[in-house]
Amino acid sequence: MTKVGEGQEADPVASPAMAIGAPTVGEILAGRYELAEHINDDSVGRQVWRGVDVVLRRPVAVVLRYPGGDSAMEMLTAAVAASRVVHPNLVGVYDAIDEGTRAYVVREWVDGEALRDLVAESVLDPARATSIAHAVAGAVAAVHATGMVHGNIHPGTVMVGYDGRVVLADARADVDDTQETDVRAIGGILYFALTGRWPHREAGPTALPDAIRDANGALAAPRQVRAGIPAYLDDLTMDLLDLQVTPPSAETLAAELARLDTAAEEQYLDDVGPLGFMSSDTPSEPPRHTNRKIAAGVLGLVVIAVVGLLAGINALAGGDDKSTAGPSPTPSLSAPADDNQTTPAPKPTKIPLTAAQVRVVDPDGDRTELTGVEAVVDGDVNTGWKTHAYIGNPKFGALKRGMGILIDLKEERTVTSVQVVLSARGASAELRSGPEDPGAGKSGDDQVVKTFNNRIGEPLERHNGTTMTFSGFSPDLTYRYLLLWLTELPDNGTGRYQIGVQEITVEGL
Repeated sequence: MTKVGEGQEADPVASPAMAIGAPTVGEILAGRYELAEHINDDSVGRQVWRGVDVVLRRPVAVVLRYPGGDSAMEMLTAAVAASRVVHPNLVGVYDAIDEGTRAYVVREWVDGEALRDLVAESVLDPARATSIAHAVAGAVAAVHATGMVHGNIHPGTVMVGYDGRVVLADARADVDDTQETDVRAIGGILYFALTGRWPHREAGPTALPDAIRDANGALAAPRQVRAGIPAYLDDLTMDLLDLQVTPPSAETLAAELARLDTAAEEQYLDDVGPLGFMSSDTPSEPPRHTNRKIAAGVLGLVVIAVVGLLAGINALAGGDDKSTAGPSPTPSLSAPADDNQTTPAPKPTKIPLTAAQVRVVDPDGDRTELTGVEAVVDGDVNTGWKTHAYIGNPKFGALKRGMGILIDLKEERTVTSVQVVLSARGASAELRSGPEDPGAGKSGDDQVVKTFNNRIGEPLERHNGTTMTFSGFSPDLTYRYLLLWLTELPDNGTGRYQIGVQEITVEGL
């Protein structure tokens, strides 16, 4: 079974690591990482093991390289850089150690399989392919936000957990990798998921079979390979792989895939409109993009029809001959204004949130409770994020000031309420707003706690319910960054203290 950390397929030759003091099952590295099972060797001869952190009692993946020292510097440097980026769709990096004769990186263990093996069983339906590409794009956007490049995006480093979580692993950029090549590789992920083939020339090398091409070497579109792929997904994939088209940023692509991912869930696969990231300075499109041109033409005809209709209504309503030169009043289909009639107040609506807009804030912890937060905005109260179970004290075992979830609305909004569904009664929490997100990490989280000083309403102490509602927003202010800050946990029935956040809903105008 394929596991996180393997990278590309290994060549069918003996790994150099096996010839030089190979580790054995049961060996404990650095006094805490016990090797449990040798999984495989990756394409550069590194051993991948399933292990156990005997201190925290959690499964880990251990990637060993022989020897250490200068030859392992690239691997260790990439691991240290990756450890600074925290995102639910990036594999967590826990440790990087150089012992001279060998070096190893300790990572999160993901119980699942690589996209490569998943597609080997069967190509994916368009909705699932979109969802996986959305998760990968979000992870890459988080990497790019730090100024780094991933450089190793392919079906062997995209993991799909048995719980549905999608994780990108094994960052390994070299001098030829850029943020643009990362984005094109996401197009390769889409192409592979839909067709079972990898576009080497456009998205980088792997050991997978090449995509289908015509006699001139031109890449066949997914719809030419397989029936039933929606036009919008075909267009998006081919634009990302077209070297004559400047690709969007990873952040913009993630936003577009979020739009398409939502549409896929609602089964509007053929009615999502033109690609959201296409701009006027995009190079000329090849003829296959007729759907976008048709959409623009239809929109123009609709505008002309509406203008004509309003003009006709205006002519019928203004039968007298009082019109003179100058602008005509704007026609209206509404009833005449009543001086005594008041305009009804706009009704608050739900503000859509994606996984990229929430993250865990944990300035005092060991950074092991950060994953799974995307479930608090997935629309399903049966899934959620939860804290560890703490011993001795409901205030996180007296170890922390608290923990929270930061919400980024992406723009200033008028907010009317925030509703939080919890897994149990008895938790204490408050809602705060602040000026900015200084970035994930201990220092960034500490800054959030110190600068998010504006409380929304009153704190809820040992709340006697599983739903918390915060509605003390000022109608004269707008908000972008909100922090749900948990300060006290209820007993989970075993003498330990724990809470799960099942769903967060934000409403505004």
